[in-house]
Amino acid sequence: MENKVQNILLTGYANLCRFVLAVIFVFSGFVKANDPLGFQYKLEDYLMAFGLSNWIPDFSLMAFTMTLAALEFLLGIYMLFGINRHLTSFFMLLLMLVMTPLTLYLALENPVSDCGCFGDAVILTNWQTFWKNVVLLIAVLSVLLLRKRIIRFVTRGSEWMVSINSLLYVIVLSFYSLEHLPTIDFRPYHVGMNIPAGMEIPEDAVLPEYETFFVMEKDGELREFTLDDYPDTTWHYVDRKTVLKKDGYVPQIHDFTLLRVEDGEDITAQVLNDAGYTFLMVAYDLQKADDGYTDLVNEVYDYCRKYGYTFYGLTVSNEEMIEEWLDRTGGEYPFCQVDDITLKTMVRSNPGLILLKEGVVVNKWAACDIPDEYQLKGPLERLALVQEYNMHGGVERKILLCLLWFICPLIIVFMVDRIYYLCTRKHLGRDITQTENINPLTSKEEK
Repeated sequence: MENKVQNILLTGYANLCRFVLAVIFVFSGFVKANDPLGFQYKLEDYLMAFGLSNWIPDFSLMAFTMTLAALEFLLGIYMLFGINRHLTSFFMLLLMLVMTPLTLYLALENPVSDCGCFGDAVILTNWQTFWKNVVLLIAVLSVLLLRKRIIRFVTRGSEWMVSINSLLYVIVLSFYSLEHLPTIDFRPYHVGMNIPAGMEIPEDAVLPEYETFFVMEKDGELREFTLDDYPDTTWHYVDRKTVLKKDGYVPQIHDFTLLRVEDGEDITAQVLNDAGYTFLMVAYDLQKADDGYTDLVNEVYDYCRKYGYTFYGLTVSNEEMIEEWLDRTGGEYPFCQVDDITLKTMVRSNPGLILLKEGVVVNKWAACDIPDEYQLKGPLERLALVQEYNMHGGVERKILLCLLWFICPLIIVFMVDRIYYLCTRKHLGRDITQTENINPLTSKEEK
């Protein structure tokens, strides 16, 4: 009796660990595939913090992002269905043996504020990420030791169908999100977001406290100073860094400030309070921006001039780069300078286009989806560009659609698997019956 209870408990514990691992890995792989450019930006932050940003090209980072997304997603699916239990748990263990010490170092040194392992869907501090990895390491060790107790949900003959379905899903999702925009937008500038409301700070909120240090140099000596002990002019400015001294309330949207390039005027309130429509062409870095779609951008600007809508280009690039961009593309629209992190957060495309009305994000497009002259016929109120805003639905609807795109083919796989299993079982059963009917007769004849 004790052995039976012990077996039940061990089986339950092994499968509990298995489901925890499966959910975390599937979710982690999904959010990376859903927003590959966002994870690439996070990797760039890490490389910059370690002084390696000039050593690794962007295409290598993107290849690594997509590979890691596919690996995590597949390992999670394999663990969920009990496919190849030994190799799956072994590769999970290898991954956790790399990530756990790495996240401990990140927690101690804190070169980047959050790990980015779950993208913008769930933001964890570096210490939270480390302890999460400790739990996953314990879980994967348990599964590896108790792997024979993992219950399989598909037959061996159908494993390849689940594998192909999962691999195709995560690859297609990655390339679609990279070419267009993330299928599910977890960022604060998603369609339907009220930007002014996202910038509000409650009256009773405790604000975070920061301290700024200035790195100065004199006679080859580097020293850090604060504003209180700022040195004389014999010291030369080298760098500045800001350190968080005390946590506090941080609004969803911060650092959203539009400074008009021509005169440096802050027009943030003017744009957010505009009762009409405002188009914002977002290009965080004009030198890296894809100029293959600039004709579409120019068509949108001409459309705005015709119907009286506002249009601004947003960038972090300097005036010289802006003039070079306008000369190269034939653009005539005004520019505002905005923080580069804010621009990367607003739209995952360089360039991208956002449509606002009274500070609410009505629609947004990647470069390849910018509306053309055939879509821009008549006032915006009559166009599908605005009407589809009411049909976008919330995040819940988009999550459901993403699940259905994965689950529906999987249901077909399961149906094929069950039919194959039943047919095989029936065939084997008939063979056994036939054998049992023949054997006695054969034996009797032999006698």
